[in-house]
Amino acid sequence: MPAFLARAPAAPRDHAACSGCSLCVLVCPMWRGSHDPRLTPEGLAKGLQSGATVAQLAGAIAACSLCGACDPVCPERIDLSGLIMDLRLRLANAQTPQPAVMAELSARLQQAAGAAAANAVSRSAPVLLPGPDLRGDAALLARVQALLGLTVFDDDGADIALALELGVEIPQQRLHAFLDSLRGHTIVATDGLLLRQLRRWLPGSQRMGLGPALSTRAAVRSNLAPSDLYVIEPRAFHGDYERMVGYYDRLQRETGCSLSLDLQRIAIPASSPGLPQRLGLAAGDDVQAKWILQGRKSARIVIESLADRAAFERVCDLPVVHLAELGEDPEMMKKDRHAFG
Repeated sequence: MPAFLARAPAAPRDHAACSGCSLCVLVCPMWRGSHDPRLTPEGLAKGLQSGATVAQLAGAIAACSLCGACDPVCPERIDLSGLIMDLRLRLANAQTPQPAVMAELSARLQQAAGAAAANAVSRSAPVLLPGPDLRGDAALLARVQALLGLTVFDDDGADIALALELGVEIPQQRLHAFLDSLRGHTIVATDGLLLRQLRRWLPGSQRMGLGPALSTRAAVRSNLAPSDLYVIEPRAFHGDYERMVGYYDRLQRETGCSLSLDLQRIAIPASSPGLPQRLGLAAGDDVQAKWILQGRKSARIVIESLADRAAFERVCDLPVVHLAELGEDPEMMKKDRHAFG
């Protein structure tokens, strides 16, 4: 089993521990796009320390993209992403009526809570939680399965991942049924936010993001080139930062590709949609994708997350390929499939 699998995370601290060092501001897409100190993790923490209400902080709470870049740089070990999600939940509970998307998601979660578990897979089988983007691309999903040899879970927790992001209450019955179905499995998840929470909900489980799972495969790794820009999915990376830094350092040494990391070894998000963008109430921007490309001379962009494809295609003419699309050799793919068995 790969060495970068599960370890229990350290207990986080809350906003009261914020010292105002501003290290989180340096890596924050909200700051980079607005230069408004209120729209930063530090701004939120200091606002809460000064007695600001959730309603007064609504703009900053909604603006956050939950990329997780602030979490590993915080010297006080504050769970800043968790703070945002908690505030978003409190904000949503105070809204009357809720936006239509959130009301529909609440109804879906309640319906799923009363349904029987949809995953009928042997307890020892490694499983894939594909998420809606990968599930919507049948050809790419088939390629991922061929490379990894995993069983695709019918219930991949997509509604739970979306609820975490939007601030929608997750019924305990729904959450417990989903987690119970995952116990005993090695888990590969495409959604970095869900993967982050699985580290907390199932601390003894073996789990990893889709990018590291695919890039361990010889059929994929052998097709990475020094002229490639490899774009890391930031949520999974920041949620397991210490191990992931070591893993991607090794990947870079072995393949020569460049990585979408800044000088602090933080993964730059290719896009940074906040809550208005997720709800379809505002258009996104391409500031982050342009920043990643600035000063680079790459021949190709290799992405871990399908969500990044459109952002790069809007701002450059370079070919953009998903990591799984590098696995072209059927014989090498067959040799790799035993690794999760």
